[in-house]
Amino acid sequence: MTQVPKYLSAEERRAMTVKTVLELAAVRNPADITTMAIAAHMGLSQAAVFRHFATKDEVWQAVMDWVSVELLSRVQAAADGAAGPLAALEAVFAAHVGFAAEYPGVPRTLFAELQRTEPTPAKKALEELLNRYGEILAALLEQGKREGEVDEGVDVPVAVAMFIGSIQGLVIKSFLEGDMGHASKTAARTFGLYRRAVGRLP
Repeated sequence: MTQVPKYLSAEERRAMTVKTVLELAAVRNPADITTMAIAAHMGLSQAAVFRHFATKDEVWQAVMDWVSVELLSRVQAAADGAAGPLAALEAVFAAHVGFAAEYPGVPRTLFAELQRTEPTPAKKALEELLNRYGEILAALLEQGKREGEVDEGVDVPVAVAMFIGSIQGLVIKSFLEGDMGHASKTAARTFGLYRRAVGRLP
């Protein structure tokens, strides 16, 4: 159970609600998480949750907004600290896998949101996250082409999809094995294959 201090600002309570949703999503189907379950996990009444979120959709949008800010800040910091474009891509890959391992509720929430057929604010936020993430990857691949690290014939949109898909594959495999450490253990080998796929041949 998330321990919620008695006196919190509205912003702090919203942040605690997001944390609670991700804790619950790590151990149960995100689609089954109700505002009542969120409130119970926080030791609050359901009415207390709705004092900060008008609807359940607003809760999920807040979760997606947090995921977007946190993930993008981590991958950008990883890229900025690397020596070159391929090294930056590898650092981003490791940062993303590490984020999923640290917060297993995040990928479970993303997968659940993608299964919803109706448009929602959270689904829109997820689309924007993927677009911004894709732009970061595309910029690194294009830089790699200019600097001779990435093969000039690489289809950048396909390479972006392959990058993200490789991480998703690792996460799914980890879920199946019940061990999120699997993704972290195999990330370097997986990126090695990706690197050979997009890297410029000697």
